Amino acid sequence: MTIRPFLLALFCCTVSAAEILDTEVCIYGATAAGVMAAVQVAREGRQVVLLEPGTYAGGISVDGLGGTDIDNHNFKNSVAVGGLAAEFYRRIGKAYGKDGFGLRFEPHVAQSVVDTLLAEHGVKPRLRERLILGAAGIEKTGTRLTAIRTESGLTVRAKVFIDATIEGDLLHVAGVSTIIGREPNARYGETKNGIRGENSYRQFSVKVDPYRIPGDPTSGLIPTVQDEPFGTPGDGDHRLQGFCFRFCFTKVEANRVPFTKPGGYDPAQYEIYLRYLKAGGKLFSPGANLPNGKTDMGSWHDLSLNLYGMNFEYPGGDYATRERIVRFHRVFSQGLCYFLANDPAVPEATRKIWSAWGTCKDEFADNDGWPRMFYVRDARRMVSDYVITEHHTRKSNQTPVEDPIAVAYWPPDTHHVRRIVKDGFSYNEGFVFGGDDWAPFGISYRSLVPKASECTNLLAGSCPSSTHVAYGAIRLEWTFMAMGQACGSAAVIAARDGLDVQRVPYAALKERLLADKQVVALTGDHPAKK
Repeated sequence: MTIRPFLLALFCCTVSAAEILDTEVCIYGATAAGVMAAVQVAREGRQVVLLEPGTYAGGISVDGLGGTDIDNHNFKNSVAVGGLAAEFYRRIGKAYGKDGFGLRFEPHVAQSVVDTLLAEHGVKPRLRERLILGAAGIEKTGTRLTAIRTESGLTVRAKVFIDATIEGDLLHVAGVSTIIGREPNARYGETKNGIRGENSYRQFSVKVDPYRIPGDPTSGLIPTVQDEPFGTPGDGDHRLQGFCFRFCFTKVEANRVPFTKPGGYDPAQYEIYLRYLKAGGKLFSPGANLPNGKTDMGSWHDLSLNLYGMNFEYPGGDYATRERIVRFHRVFSQGLCYFLANDPAVPEATRKIWSAWGTCKDEFADNDGWPRMFYVRDARRMVSDYVITEHHTRKSNQTPVEDPIAVAYWPPDTHHVRRIVKDGFSYNEGFVFGGDDWAPFGISYRSLVPKASECTNLLAGSCPSSTHVAYGAIRLEWTFMAMGQACGSAAVIAARDGLDVQRVPYAALKERLLADKQVVALTGDHPAKK
């Protein structure tokens, strides 16, 4: 890899001195997929540059998502975890002095494992390198991406590129077709996509009046409830499943920092929580589900930290728009924790539960104990010649996959996308999860490559060509790791042999993946329910 300084003219913003990196494979996004793609490329002896727009490598697993969706429901999906993903979880287990997978872990432990993996392979991620959004962010000759540029002035030239972001920014800037939101059911003959006619899963367990003046629709709506029509069931829209932060809290007094008011705190934002409690609802609360008395604060309840319907501008927005949305979610979430622990309007029993918890002194020390990363569950998805749909996830008449590079072993799982009014009460709409009509399926290599007419040397490591509902069965961290590893190996073949990514021989890719203990197919019967 060579580095040559030069003077750079104006892009869309002013930069002075800059540098060029020449490499074989460039990965944008040090998510779970990006990290494993980089490790895989390095293991195969090829040059790799790993860029990350944020401040650290590892994705949400190192920023609060410490409860892994492996063998934690009534089905055993660890049989699908192999390759680098299995190595990651074994290293987690070893950090806690156990053999086998470590499936519950503290953020700093996951960070240590990620950093060690990268260091062992000579990969030093370039942090705070945000892609320039727009034409100035890339160089392209015909269908080949030749270079990408970041806001710092860095230019990376490579033979093959991998977009390992959840946002799909590089795909979009490179001119690859993408989609944001829910497709209509009619487009691919699905039944679980689009507007959901009925939602009982994680629906309000009590009736909560949504109006500022209870019972008066003319008074307007309380915060977190959107004023919009229900729509037609099955129709597509621009909505995305709710985002949140995965907070790591503790009750251990020596490690606990009490919740404080964030700047911009407004207790009126939490009226719906008071009404929910008054109506007899049982509110979510922290629980020590990680080692050393810590919590992975998930949000999947009827009323939690998920802010349904307040994120749809995020994936397609510029950095300022995204920062505004993240800031709102952060202030709201931090404020909610303080509110539930301290506000006299909150029942004493609830305040007693929440006030016993706080942030951890030994987690996220660079951000006052709060996670740095926003949990973006769904953003852009590529649209290629091959699209993973609900038909791939079905137990009956499942679409066969001829070129699997990994196995998705999880039901379609999409959180609610909005909170509206239905029949005079607050209503969550959009959740898809569970049932017994799904089965594990192979993830096609073709879902990772763009249309050949759009780009021939770019791979999608974490936003494959899939529908909203199908992506819900893919979007797990260990699945991203598997897809990242596959992209890494495919990129090596393409770079080494001078091939378009669409022409990488599947037999050669499969041989490499199996040699590296990747699980590309399951043998025997693996029903969704055991």
